[in-house]
Amino acid sequence: MRDNTVRPIAYAVLAAVLYALSTPVSKLLMSEMPPSFLAGVLYLGAGIGMIPISLIKRRAGSFRRIGKTDLPYIIGMVVLDIAAPVFLMIALSKTYAANISLINNFEIVATSVIAFAIFKEKISAKLCLGIALITLSCLLLSFEGVESFSFSAYSAFAFLACIAWGFENNCTRKLSDCDPSKIVMIKGIGSGTGAILVSFALQEEISASFYVLIALVLGFVAYGLSVFLYVSAQRSLGAAKTSSYYAVAPFIGALLSILLLRELPAISFYAAFVIMILGMILVTRDKQSIGLY
Repeated sequence: MRDNTVRPIAYAVLAAVLYALSTPVSKLLMSEMPPSFLAGVLYLGAGIGMIPISLIKRRAGSFRRIGKTDLPYIIGMVVLDIAAPVFLMIALSKTYAANISLINNFEIVATSVIAFAIFKEKISAKLCLGIALITLSCLLLSFEGVESFSFSAYSAFAFLACIAWGFENNCTRKLSDCDPSKIVMIKGIGSGTGAILVSFALQEEISASFYVLIALVLGFVAYGLSVFLYVSAQRSLGAAKTSSYYAVAPFIGALLSILLLRELPAISFYAAFVIMILGMILVTRDKQSIGLY
């Protein structure tokens, strides 16, 4: 392996590990913080943490400036990023964290279908099969029990989060030639503030504590620094290779959830895990698969 590829591969894998931390640690924090407020603090952590990185990167690289024509996509990105993490935290509050980690891959399905339906992007046969397997896996993870054919209502919130992120990813792609650190900063501060306002509107019980600081750090690491490392790797490896390495994130998240939270998922989880691996292999090896950040 060439030395000039070692660093970007390390960046891609580290990005996956950092993002994988978000689900189990958020589940732990949820015992101290309500869902909407936690979602807002996580995104604020990402946005605030990216400010110094954005200032440092101002002299490095050439990116298109954000203009007035980008405003509709920025607004859409921020609004959708308010809804998605709130939905995800609601799902996480009542569902196994390991299941939610894997269901997060439905974001790929949503992004691809939206890109095909609205933006007329092509989807290959390999990508279609991968999408079908991921969808099947997510449905299995949504069963309330191996003996039951009813779906968990809280899993539905995870699907809603993925659909919101699917639309958001397509908005963000319109800004892909802008400085990614600034995009994350706008996302984080705008969406984080919005989610906290939602928390106030819902009259969630909020108390200032040390856990808020932990959530801010987690947000920066899992949602801010992770994206920065992902994009840094992508510039050297390309979108396909980077997404292949980053695709391990949900599986690491699921395993960390089982280890840290001592959760024992239903038998259907293990079948879904294998199906999800097959689906992700097909998706990440497809040249048309859509990069997410």
